[in-house]
Amino acid sequence: MVIADDQTLSPSKFGDNCPLLRITILEIEIMADRLEAMSIFVAVVDCGSFSGAARRLGVPLATISRKVGELEAHLGARLLARSTRKLSPTEAGQSYLAACRRILEQVVEAERAAAGEYATPKGDLVITAPIVFGRLHVLPVVAAFLAAYPEIHVRLALSDRWVHLLDDHVDVAVRVGALSDGGLMAMGLGSVHRVVCASPSYLAVRGIPHHPKDLADHDCVSFDALASGKSWLFREGEADLSVVVQSRLIVNTAEAAVDAARAGAGLTQVLSYQAADAVRAGALVVVLRTFEPPALPVSLIHAGQGALPLKLRAFLDFARPRLGQRLGETFPPFAANSHRG
Repeated sequence: MVIADDQTLSPSKFGDNCPLLRITILEIEIMADRLEAMSIFVAVVDCGSFSGAARRLGVPLATISRKVGELEAHLGARLLARSTRKLSPTEAGQSYLAACRRILEQVVEAERAAAGEYATPKGDLVITAPIVFGRLHVLPVVAAFLAAYPEIHVRLALSDRWVHLLDDHVDVAVRVGALSDGGLMAMGLGSVHRVVCASPSYLAVRGIPHHPKDLADHDCVSFDALASGKSWLFREGEADLSVVVQSRLIVNTAEAAVDAARAGAGLTQVLSYQAADAVRAGALVVVLRTFEPPALPVSLIHAGQGALPLKLRAFLDFARPRLGQRLGETFPPFAANSHRG
């Protein structure tokens, strides 16, 4: 049956049991167009620019600009304040943005419910974690999760880059360090430490440093994602202590820093889990333990609020206790192979 644009969907067309609903096809098209404009407006605010929203949505830049302009004309209000560097919502835009997020979230939840996603854990899940922590701890948990939930497929992206969940379409991330985005939901797993370590052979020849200032007399291997090649961070009493080091080698991965230290190239400062295997094997010895900076929290974070897709809730419930247990068993693993001084 073909319904003309000016016809209505009314109870008489579908029987007496249909809810009292009178809506034209044209009105349906207008609502669909409005939802698209809302999605574009939210993307522009999240990305901070029309061009960023165009890249994220895969929509021509001209379409992004036109849709936002039409939305402002329809509302009779200016939604965005434009500057040379970034777009930001006006006061009217901020309240409209909050309403858009609620409406779009309800639409997504309705689609998920209709697809059965809230009845059975299934679908695709994107997870990100730091490279070493992900390989050593997240990957085994993900493998066990996949065995327990055969209808879920996971894309695990390991990167030491700080990934933006919304921009990169990530469902859940493991973060090491303080969280700066208050809009995300976080679940604590435990904590890790910055540790300084070297091979037994290096320490036998060059001696054991008993104070961070002793590093001035040592060769150092710096991991540039954790600290600069010029100074390392410590804690003495209640005060932070930044110590200049002689970085004879600067590397861009923790594995390279650990391998170089094992080979006798010098002392390195890495996170405790990054050196844990080498320390347990006796290939590295941890020094300067009493000067370690405060521990860094490890968290599972996600952007979801309200009802979560079952696939995400299933992973959070599955992964949180297992990752927490692995942290508790693994850190700090240095009692046997460390010097407190």
